[in-house]
This record gives sequence, C-alpha cells and structure tokens, in this order.
Amino acid sequence: MKRVYFLITTLFLLTAFEASAQDYVLLPENFILHKGDKLNLHLITGSQFVKKQEVQYESSKTAKFLIQAGSKKTDLLKVAKDSAAPIVSIPIENDGLNTISMVRKSIADDIESDDFIKMLEDEGFTQYVEKAKNSSKDSFRERYTWYLKSLIEVEKNSANGFEKPLNEEYEIILKDNPYKGNYGDDITAQVRLKDKPLANATVMLYIKTATGNNIFGQKLSSDKQGQIYFKLSREGIYLLRSLYTEPSKDKSVD
Repeated sequence: MKRVYFLITTLFLLTAFEASAQDYVLLPENFILHKGDKLNLHLITGSQFVKKQEVQYESSKTAKFLIQAGSKKTDLLKVAKDSAAPIVSIPIENDGLNTISMVRKSIADDIESDDFIKMLEDEGFTQYVEKAKNSSKDSFRERYTWYLKSLIEVEKNSANGFEKPLNEEYEIILKDNPYKGNYGDDITAQVRLKDKPLANATVMLYIKTATGNNIFGQKLSSDKQGQIYFKLSREGIYLLRSLYTEPSKDKSVD
C-alpha cells in the first residue's frame, strides 16, 4: 500500500521574506496513529525540505497552536511547554483525519537591498523588482509570518473537515483526501489569501521519499480559482510551500 503524508507551510509577508531565513515545518514522528497513541510533534527549520535543525517550543513566538478533527478542537497553547522538543508529546484522542496547525507571531527584520532584490527575483515577484532596484535604500525592513499545517490519520480514514479553511491570512487547503489516494491519483489544493482564492500563486511541492534519501521538487501555479493540481507520484512525505508578499501600508516596515 502506498503511503503519502502531508505538510503545508505558507508564509504571509508584508514586503518580503528574509533571504537567509529558514522555512518552518511541523513534522510528526508518525502520520498514521491509533486512538490513544502518543503524538510526538517536531518543529524543524530547513530549506527545500532539507532539515537544518530542530526548534524547541517557544510560547512567546507562537500565536496559535491547534489540533482539530471536525468540530473537536484542542488548544495546544495550553499543553505545550517552553523549551520542549518535540514541541508536544500527547496522546491522540480524536479518530479520523486530524489537522495540526500553528501560526508563528510576526517578526520584523532588515535585509540588504541586493539580497532583497535577489529574493524577489528568485520567488518570481517581478512586479516589485524594478521598484526595488530604483530605490535609493541600502536595506529594506520586512515583516513576515509563518502559517503551518500537518495532516495525520488516526484509527480510520474519515474526512473530519480537513478541507475546510482555517481562515488564516494566507493558507493552502487540500480539496482531496490524500490518505485515500492511490499511485497516480490527482490531488487538488487551493491557495487562499484573506479568505479568498488567489490566482497565479507559486507553490512548491517537495516530496521526501520513504527512505529519506531523495527529495523531489515541482513548481506549481494556481489557476483562476486559486487551485493547484498534482499527482501522487511516489511514496513519501509531501510538503506544499508557498510565499506571498505585498507592500506594507504600515510605515514602520516596507
């Protein structure tokens, strides 16, 4: 039987994502659990799904932290302990598909002009490149936020609302249940900005093979309905990662 596991990382930025910053990923030790099993959840940083380090839990940097199956929600802010790694280790209570979500508090930082322009070019934000090049600034001040999700299966493969938006500022939602998918099946997801579908969003799909020895990447772009499409092409862990940037209306950052 083919096993595929899903992680989602979205970043909402006012102006830009720091070129040297790392992605955050919520990574369960096991994606298939039985009711009563312990969920050990890790928070890692890295780039293109290559792990750099494990991060300890920091309540001061965490705005939201939930696990939910349908209408059943557990606020993990009340459970997680500072400096813990894994960030939580708790028995799982609700069967079906459980969505784990985290919002990291916004951070402001400075980035040198050359690095900022390169980031814009690398991420495909061509509408801002010329404006940045014509600016006399030596650096730009940015504010950025991470939105993270992970999907696990507990006891039975029931939907439990995994496809419903969490109404975050920037979000990717799955339209199909990947745990019911077979090799070659199509999966649809949707990119949403401020609770509306976002067209022409760039989404990177990374697949880490079951052995962990290889990582395959694919660049996707959302259609007019904000939807992206990809196939379950191999066994492993699937990571969807997207970034959105816009000029800030707040004069304290660019």
